[in-house]
Order: sequence, then structure tokens, then C-alpha cells
Amino acid sequence: MSQFIYPMKVLHIVSTMDRGGAESLIMSIYRNIDHSKLQFDFITHSSNKGGYDDEILSLGGRIFNVPSLGSCGPVSYVKKLTSIMSQNSYAAVHSHTDFQSGFPTLSAKLSGVPKRISHSHSNNWPNGNGMKARATLKLLRLLIKWTATDYCCCSDEAGEFLFGKKSKVEVLNNGINVREFTSVTVQSRNSVLKELALPKDVRLIGHVGRFSESKNHLFILKVMKRLIEEDEKYMLLLVGDGPLIEKIKAEAEKLGILKSVRFLGVRDDIPRLMNAFDMFLFPSLFEGFGIVTIEAQSAGTPCVVSDRVPKTTDMGLNLMTYLSLDEGIDSWAEKIKLSIQANKPSVDIIHSNFERKGFDIKKNIPTWLSLYGVT
Repeated sequence: MSQFIYPMKVLHIVSTMDRGGAESLIMSIYRNIDHSKLQFDFITHSSNKGGYDDEILSLGGRIFNVPSLGSCGPVSYVKKLTSIMSQNSYAAVHSHTDFQSGFPTLSAKLSGVPKRISHSHSNNWPNGNGMKARATLKLLRLLIKWTATDYCCCSDEAGEFLFGKKSKVEVLNNGINVREFTSVTVQSRNSVLKELALPKDVRLIGHVGRFSESKNHLFILKVMKRLIEEDEKYMLLLVGDGPLIEKIKAEAEKLGILKSVRFLGVRDDIPRLMNAFDMFLFPSLFEGFGIVTIEAQSAGTPCVVSDRVPKTTDMGLNLMTYLSLDEGIDSWAEKIKLSIQANKPSVDIIHSNFERKGFDIKKNIPTWLSLYGVT
């Protein structure tokens, strides 16, 4: 890598730099690296401003907006990416677009970029079990294998999904800055209750996630309705945005629980909110990892999650309950009531477990730097 002049540059390919799981991970890495040695640029596919855009620019990164593969077609897409890559001396291109990542790595190969990384962040995709979908995925895997130099993933399940069982894949832990969550004072809950004009005896059920099919918001609403039928003190806080948000609002009204649901939008105070929740609900249909569950655990907040969430999310704090979606609404409601009674672990135990399991972001930095060839 000696041909590169410091700071070396890495180009990340993402849909948008909003506050999602993969994006938050990238930003955690970005904040904690030495910018005199390594700098990040980004290609995004949304014309809307991302939640992290201002911070990226403040850290010295650049953002190139390119129409998505689906909107401009593969030939035009590859040409646009190749043009950007050819005009910059990138040490690596790191694609986070899952099954589409072969197109950015193809562009990088055409541009002479030595490190071409495909990163799997999911263990499924919508309608992925049909014959046409399986054939498409097989072709996309072949493109990735022909053009990428490195494969990485957030979990074994995500790696197998995108690259197959026999591929050599490096698991990059979705580490977080644990101290951002453990340093929040006990007053955070009171401040959230005051902000939302809620009574002190309310039971806060929290969820953080994009309003998309995989997050299973309709199931959350059904569970919430069951809880409210038993006790009106339950309140659901939904954090995030996405294409299904209006549908979910309409469904909450249809179920008669809209007054017990707050839509908080995209937030930059997740540690404060996680500390305010009585429990965290995450019944995803599929997940590559589920970084928000380890954020919840770092705040000492009990979680009830679907068994589609990888078990590696369990930080060993007795805060995780995995439950099949086939168990039914009543079983989920009962597990939620039990989880709220869980004892909150001490800050020292939280720090110790996260470090031991390799999910403290500062322990993850060397692995990422090695991936890019930075010493």
C-alpha cells in the first residue's frame, strides 16, 4: 500500500447515510480512526439528505450521490461509479449493498482499486425463496466472487446467505461505543417522560428500526394491543422512518391503539431513549445481526426478539429472550411482562461482557484497519 499518500482513502457504498444499523456501525468506526492516516468517502443512492451527512462532511469525508442500480440500470450505474473511483486514489472500496455489491466491486476492479470488499449485513431478502429469486441470487454471488477481493459479514448467518457455506468470510463484529449508553444518567427516563408528556408510572415498550417489511411493525402493533387490553399503562415508542410508516400509523388507528403509540421519527439521542425504555421489542422477520439489540443491552434494557435474530447478539447479561414468531401474540405479551422484571446489570459487568465478546467499538478498530491495509 506504499503507493498511497496519507491519508489513505476508503470509499463506502451505501443506500443512504441515515441512522440505520450498518450506517451507525460505519460512523462508529469513522469517529474512532486517525483521520491523518485514513479518510472515508461515501457513495449514496438517495437524493434526500442523510442523518449522518453533516457529520461526515465535518470529519473531512465526501458524499457522492448516484442514482440507484434499479433506477438507472446496471450499465449506467457501473459507469457512474467507475468514473468516481477512477478520479480518486482509493485504497479500498467497501460495499454495504448486500446482493447488489458485485456492481460496486466490478466498478472498483475496472478502476484498479486493489481492495474490493463485499460486506453482508442481512441473512435474507424479501421474496427470496422463489425459483427466480434463487437464480438471481446465484448470479449476483458469482459477480461478487469474480470482482471482490475480500468478503465480510456481521454474522455467520449473513455470511452464508450472501456468499454461501464454503466461502472464506471474515466476521466483523457490529461493535458500539458502550460508554455512550452506560454513561447516561438515571434522569434520562424522566426527561423522556417530560418531553412526551407521559405519566411516571407508564410502561415504555421501545423499538428502533426502519419502517420496512423486515422489522415486522404490524406484529408489534398486535402485541401492543394485547398488552393494552390488560393494562392501559403500556406505551409504545417507535423510533425511525421508512416507506411503511403511514401504513403503520393507519393500522394503529384501525386497531384502536393510536393514542398509545408515539412515532418519534429519526433520532440522534438513542442512548437516552434506550435508557428510558422498560423493555425493547424486536420481532424481525429477518436480520443480518441486529445492532440495536446490543445497544439496548448496553443500556441494561431487557429485550424480547424473534428467533430470526442471530444468537450472537446475546451479550450474556440475561437480558435477551428469543421467541418464535409462531408462538403467537399471547406468548409474546407474557414474555414482555416477564422481561420488564429483569434485574439491570451493573455498568462494570456490561463493560466487561462487551469487551470479552468483542463488541466494544474500540476493540474492533484494528480489524477494520487491517481490512483496509492500514498499519
